[in-house]
Amino acid sequence: MFLDLDQFKVVNDTCGHVAGDELIRHVGVTLKSGLRRGDMLARLGGDEFGVVLPHCSIGDAAHVAENLRKSVAAIRIPWSERILATGVSIGLVEVGPNLASTREAMKAADVACYIAKENGRNPVHVFSADDRDVSAANTQMEWVSRLKAALDQDRFCLYAQDIMPLHPSLERDERAASHIEVLLRMKDASGNVVLPAGFISAAERYNLMQSIDRWVIAAAFSTLACRAHPAQTWSINLSGASLSDERLFDYIVAQRRQHGISMSHVCFEITETAAITNLQKAIASIDRLRALGCRFALDDFGTGLSSFGYLKHFPVDYLKIDGSFIKGILDSESDRAIVQSINQVAHATGKKTIAEFAENEAIIACLARIGVDYVQGYGVGMPHPLACESENHVHDASSLQTGCTAA
Repeated sequence: MFLDLDQFKVVNDTCGHVAGDELIRHVGVTLKSGLRRGDMLARLGGDEFGVVLPHCSIGDAAHVAENLRKSVAAIRIPWSERILATGVSIGLVEVGPNLASTREAMKAADVACYIAKENGRNPVHVFSADDRDVSAANTQMEWVSRLKAALDQDRFCLYAQDIMPLHPSLERDERAASHIEVLLRMKDASGNVVLPAGFISAAERYNLMQSIDRWVIAAAFSTLACRAHPAQTWSINLSGASLSDERLFDYIVAQRRQHGISMSHVCFEITETAAITNLQKAIASIDRLRALGCRFALDDFGTGLSSFGYLKHFPVDYLKIDGSFIKGILDSESDRAIVQSINQVAHATGKKTIAEFAENEAIIACLARIGVDYVQGYGVGMPHPLACESENHVHDASSLQTGCTAA
């Protein structure tokens, strides 16, 4: 069995690591009490445990796993006017001839645990080689080694897509008129370019987003520093994991000093989902970074039902209207009304708007009539490699080892 506690990070973040340690101890005691004398229990990592049940049928093992799940879910520990509790997702695999090594058995159990989490936290999933979900989970786990190799071998690269102002008042501001989004691509071992859609979910699942984010920040700052005409705003994506990383601020400051760039050229993009997941922490991080001179954009806006409720207090400069509303704007009155509403509220709170998925001139003209400030999409320009204008400039690989992410 591979056991992974659910939402354990929330306990550490809200109650402190001492509380987390106490909860781990209770979980260990609870698991041990639910096993037979000859069974083996080990803590594999921060909130992960492993169990081996010798001479046990898969049916009996599933019964044991369900009892362990219920026992962990029943834990309640009074702690400083709070109650510590957790759940556990369990992946179960029968060791047999089809699993030739301990490593394969561990991987199968990990895959089963991943599927358990995906199917809804706090369940038990029995590994099956025929399970359709297994191939997807295996694919994600294979991506982990490919991503780590790409980081080690500096095989990520940057692309850019233009963001076009729609009104003359914006065009008079050179920095506003010259606005791009920095996009991430990966080159595989054969040199083929891989889009982020293929690997971002795996990077998020296996906690690689912070390293990738830092790579992009370092690479973007390095490239920006060597531009002959830096009067431009570069939008760089930040993941939710990086936004919550207390060390990110110091890393950005160090990269700014190393490359000697002005933060007035930098705009960080965060998704609405990442922002509202931990709103107060997100606001604190944004305020610290904006004090350096950079700006912020809220990406995929409109997909969260609580959007307008927090917007007036949220310190961002741009709202990027989600492309799902833009694609049908010519034919759908409801989509057009939503875009108009978002645009009006954004302007009322002192923010400018950027419409994604502006695929053609008709959509761009419609957005201009509505009063949207900027547009981005294939109707404006295709993504293109973002290279340094100095032919002799080479990234310092040592500065790119720890790692922004992109669309």
